[in-house]
Amino acid sequence: MTDLQNHPLSVAVSKVKWRILPLFIVMFIVNYVDRVNVSFIKEQLTLDLGLNDEAFGFGAGLFFVGYALFEVPSNMMLQWLGARRWLAIIALLWGGFATCMAFVRTPEAFYWLRFFLGAAEAGFFPGVIYFFTRWLPSAERGKAIALFLSGSAIASIISGPLSGYLLQFQPYGLKGWQFMIVAEGAVSVILAIFTWFWLDSTPGEARWLSESERLALTDRLRAEAQAVRQRPEIWEVLGSGLQLALFCLIYFAIQLTIYAATFWLPTIIRSMGTLTDMQVGWLNSLPWIISIFGMYLAAAGAARWKHQQAWVAGALLVAGVGMLFATVGGPFFAFTAICFAALGFKSAASLFWPIPQGYFDARISAVAIALINSLGNLGGFVAPYAFGVLKQQTGSIQGGLYGLAVTSVLAAGLVFLTRTKPRS
Repeated sequence: MTDLQNHPLSVAVSKVKWRILPLFIVMFIVNYVDRVNVSFIKEQLTLDLGLNDEAFGFGAGLFFVGYALFEVPSNMMLQWLGARRWLAIIALLWGGFATCMAFVRTPEAFYWLRFFLGAAEAGFFPGVIYFFTRWLPSAERGKAIALFLSGSAIASIISGPLSGYLLQFQPYGLKGWQFMIVAEGAVSVILAIFTWFWLDSTPGEARWLSESERLALTDRLRAEAQAVRQRPEIWEVLGSGLQLALFCLIYFAIQLTIYAATFWLPTIIRSMGTLTDMQVGWLNSLPWIISIFGMYLAAAGAARWKHQQAWVAGALLVAGVGMLFATVGGPFFAFTAICFAALGFKSAASLFWPIPQGYFDARISAVAIALINSLGNLGGFVAPYAFGVLKQQTGSIQGGLYGLAVTSVLAAGLVFLTRTKPRS
């Protein structure tokens, strides 16, 4: 066992993970915070920009339109420039757009910056996944991706308290919400510069690996690449027909619920009474903290008792029941119900991916997952915009909560139509 642990390949893999994973997790946290921080300044944007509920929801959701439209072009740039350069460039771009949000003066400027922020961030997730393929053997990538994705859970927890804390400061004539945006965007710019100098393009360039470690890792990655010579074509993915459509619809429903909660939960919390920005931030973290325990228990249960579809469906039903109960009481009861719903929709998000990963052939799995992720993330546009329209027209988001409850239940039914393996 000791000899295996000291093998150059094992040592190299360990060094690679310690060098890149902490950076990527921090980047994902900052990326996510820049994506959702507008949810904490809705009232300020309403006063300073004249945004109504519908306009805010439309602008918040435009991020995901840019994200979906530019994911493929971003992947093309990734292939041209390489993962190291492109990851640093897009971090600089999204940090710049996020920082500029502090100085918007019109609703139109708000819309454009949200769209461009989504376009910039579109390349981050596929860029990291591609970087893993250049640096880690296939057996190690699943664990690395799971650790990387933990960044979104961490970001969901800290974004509220962090934003609430930064909103208290008004230096250099900036308003609290402007300082918050500038401070959070500036971190992305700093990370972009650090990324440029910290990452290497290939293992062969890594001076922090010994010569034997570089050779062992390079040989393994080359052997795996030669074993899969044929490049996956998009037509092979689209040929999956009904199953691909089901995966996209289910993931769309999951994202619909997650981003409805993300962008409108602070509004629900503020309606509970006179609360400071810091109190709103801490309360906003509570559903996401609870959801982490739910994700862990659900993953452990699915690993032990199998039947992945049943676990996903059960999680979606929990989300649906939580959203339904959020409509029957006052703001405090609605907040409690959404905490319960978070157990469901965050668990469903993590339990969902093994199903399409098991269904698609290894050669086209990455393309299929990218397509499902891209189309599913459009739920991030529909949810905040639909809630904004309903809030503007009716003065309440209750209709949106009903819609999420019904959508989650329907998605739970669709899960049983999916397959974990293709027909032979």
